[in-house]
Amino acid sequence: MENSVSYLVLIPLMPLAGAVVIGLLHMFTCRGSALPEKFYSFLALVGPVMSTLLAFKVFFHLSSMDEQARVVTQKAFTWISVGELDVSMGFLADPLSVLMLLFVTFIGTLIHVYSIGYMADDENYGKFFAYLNLFLGSMLILVLGDGPLVMFVGWEGVGLCSYLLISFYSKDRANVLAGNKAFIVNRIGDMGFILGLSLLFWAIGTDGFDYLSLRDNAQSLTPAVGLAVCLLLFVGATGKSAQIPLYVWLPDAMAGPTPVSALIHAATMVTAGVYMVARFSFLYVQFPAAGTVVAWVGILTALLAAIFGMFQKDIKKILAYSTVSQLGYMFAGVGVAAYSAGIFHVFTHAFFKALLFLGAGSVI
Repeated sequence: MENSVSYLVLIPLMPLAGAVVIGLLHMFTCRGSALPEKFYSFLALVGPVMSTLLAFKVFFHLSSMDEQARVVTQKAFTWISVGELDVSMGFLADPLSVLMLLFVTFIGTLIHVYSIGYMADDENYGKFFAYLNLFLGSMLILVLGDGPLVMFVGWEGVGLCSYLLISFYSKDRANVLAGNKAFIVNRIGDMGFILGLSLLFWAIGTDGFDYLSLRDNAQSLTPAVGLAVCLLLFVGATGKSAQIPLYVWLPDAMAGPTPVSALIHAATMVTAGVYMVARFSFLYVQFPAAGTVVAWVGILTALLAAIFGMFQKDIKKILAYSTVSQLGYMFAGVGVAAYSAGIFHVFTHAFFKALLFLGAGSVI
């Protein structure tokens, strides 16, 4: 059973609107008299704060519902309509997405507050907050999308924002190369994600492209096709969540401002792969061999990244390898079908890793 609410779309829309407004203001004033930083700071906080309040509203709404019926949806508009193909830009909130929603908005807002002081007097102050709002909005689309196609919009959005923010200090060539590395490695992973979705849609048909329809039709997948879909989707997760062998971009991502590192590691992007595997749990439970692969990759990543981190001297790179290792634990959890344990570690990791990076920023 499910019902519809009218404010889900506002949660990602608020920071996205902030990104557009701040970006336009920065673009039109960068050649003339710059606006006061306090003005940009106010605009930058409006979207994240409103999204956080709406996230708590969704949480309390779900809490008041019967435990078996905790699903709310909203169809914003028809996105693709070609012949029999009909895909809506829809949003879905259930216990899994709401847990992600709460810490993404809350921690994202706190990082915005921290950034006001950290980025003070920067010549591109407005541009930084436009990118930061866009990053948060993209992650919220990823979390709230009612199907993998909508998720993929946010998936690519956080990939773009990571490139823009890692190479934010673009006068330093090393920063630009780090941004390029993150962008290219993630595109390799995304190719696996696209192939996995294409194979899934081809095998199931056009009965529906949202998670609820896919879950109902997943029984029609043959073992070979189902295993291939799960493994290809996991390739996408290894790129986004920096698992072996696609972990190489994350340590170099420290080239961006420290608040960006906190946002990437704690509340956005790197946990997206774990969330995606948990969201497709109806497939991974049906094809446990794929879950075994996920678990072993996670275990090896957790071990090797911890060893690599022991030999680092830069404080942010130590924390970066710590993140890669912790993500390995999360994948080990979801790989053995302990989804609640894996997602709980996503939740706890968001808080302690944000604090570690923001503390590192203060030390630096």
